[in-house]
Amino acid sequence: MTKIRKAEASDRNAVWEIIRDVITGGDTYVFDPEIPRDEMLEYWFSPEKHVYVATDTKGSAGGHANEAILGTFWLKPNQPGLGDHVCNAAYMVSPAAHGKGIGRQMAEFSLEEARRLGFTAMQFNFVVASNTAAVRLWQSVGMEIIGTIPNAFRHKTLGPTDAYIMYREL
Repeated sequence: MTKIRKAEASDRNAVWEIIRDVITGGDTYVFDPEIPRDEMLEYWFSPEKHVYVATDTKGSAGGHANEAILGTFWLKPNQPGLGDHVCNAAYMVSPAAHGKGIGRQMAEFSLEEARRLGFTAMQFNFVVASNTAAVRLWQSVGMEIIGTIPNAFRHKTLGPTDAYIMYREL
């Protein structure tokens, strides 16, 4: 059974493993695949973010000891001050958990959580256009492509690749 909960300090190692595995591919995120662990975790868990993990609780009798962390995401204001009603988010799923619906569960949960936190819209500033699985997922939960940034991403194998700005009201 998948459960989504607020991330805790004890989740940092598992979250790092997911981040490292995802960014190593050089095909979906702008982060340098060689970024130091501490620098990346400082960014992912920075104070303005609400950070969550998706866990497999199968066989767990309670608590977090028997959980396997399958994915992580964060929500934060996209802009400060008068733009803080629109949230931004980032999501990563462990490659070992691809195809199991974890991304969809996190997406659906995050939309409700963003509303609960008082956000009125969600905006993604940079979705790599060649990441078609993510683009399809975001569109299926109501995100729209509202802009294209030409050649904004240096894809590891495809070279210069467009990125999308995606948006939806909550």
